[in-house]
Amino acid sequence: MFREFLDLGRHPIANAFLTEKEFSDEFFFDLKVCWDDDSKLVSIKDFVEPERIFNSEYPYNTSNSFPMVAHFKSTAEMLKEEFKPKSVLEIGSNDGPFITNFDRDTSVCVEPCGNFSLKTAHKGYQSYTYFWTTELSEKIKHHHGTMDLIYAANCICHIHDLDDTFNAVDNILSDNGVFVFEDPSLLRILERGSYDQIYDEHPHIFSVTALNNVLKRNGLTLFRVDNLSVHGGSNRIYAARENTIDVEDSVLDNLMREKEFGVDNFQTYEIFADRVAESKKNLVGLLRKITDDGKRIMSIGATAKSTTVFNYCGIGKELIDVITDTTLDKQGKFSPGVHIPIMSREDINILDYDYAYLGAWNFKDVIANKEREFVENGGKFITHVPTVMEFS
Repeated sequence: MFREFLDLGRHPIANAFLTEKEFSDEFFFDLKVCWDDDSKLVSIKDFVEPERIFNSEYPYNTSNSFPMVAHFKSTAEMLKEEFKPKSVLEIGSNDGPFITNFDRDTSVCVEPCGNFSLKTAHKGYQSYTYFWTTELSEKIKHHHGTMDLIYAANCICHIHDLDDTFNAVDNILSDNGVFVFEDPSLLRILERGSYDQIYDEHPHIFSVTALNNVLKRNGLTLFRVDNLSVHGGSNRIYAARENTIDVEDSVLDNLMREKEFGVDNFQTYEIFADRVAESKKNLVGLLRKITDDGKRIMSIGATAKSTTVFNYCGIGKELIDVITDTTLDKQGKFSPGVHIPIMSREDINILDYDYAYLGAWNFKDVIANKEREFVENGGKFITHVPTVMEFS
């Protein structure tokens, strides 16, 4: 049984940055979140058609994030050293910062966004511009054989049908192969109150508890968990065919930690919803006080996270003047829903502003170091994670 616990209101596609002439045709949906009594899986109630989100206009280019490029390089080296895969498949390869660490002749990419699929193809990698399904896994297996390593980062939680997803993995995984994927940690979201990680691209928010249940019913065994700091707290999940590998202590440790926190208890989610409402009240109150005092606020990072916050809280141009972002495809456009203009960092003088809201709070140390002159001139940053606060 699915039980709703959070209603974030009407939302646009989180990464659909738009021009002014597109305002009237903007798509909105009801962003509600529920919990499954049986699997303990947290999902949004009404899924958005993936074609609306992942297409040739999708703007998130992983290679623009230097910390993520370094993360994928070190991850690839670690996996090569431990598992020594002869064949590799990446699901959701974006523009290739992970897969390009592997041999072109034995590597395959799956990327539904044609703009990014084309980039990996130009680098010499076989790239399939399709959504991941059991049918596609059959096609790839027919042409390339089974895979010793299947990897996905911030992708599996994007897929609606998890049973088909994991069945597709089981179908193409070699007998002693490993399936490794990374996605945001539900436990860390609950601990931090980071509700901004809930948006259309994330139909599911994974706990180790839920993944253990869903993988098991699809013939896969979760045998290791790495807890990561990326994206504000993620889990790297390792799975294999049943009875091919021993389950490690990290799985049991994570399951125990989640149980102690109450991940398997619906009351935990009701408490989380109350915290989200309080965060909204405090953030809007702080921004209004600042602007009422005649101070100016900008935002750093035109992120999907900030789309959730701004639309849930009703934060628009009357509170935040402008958003800066390094992604060229976002510059000169407007943020989804609330239509705050997005500019290149080089096109504004940050010293004209008194406060900077962090749309990419997970990179706050990087941003604070880069914008030292802003702080030295009295500027302050604002974040809502783990609580609403200003700092310098």
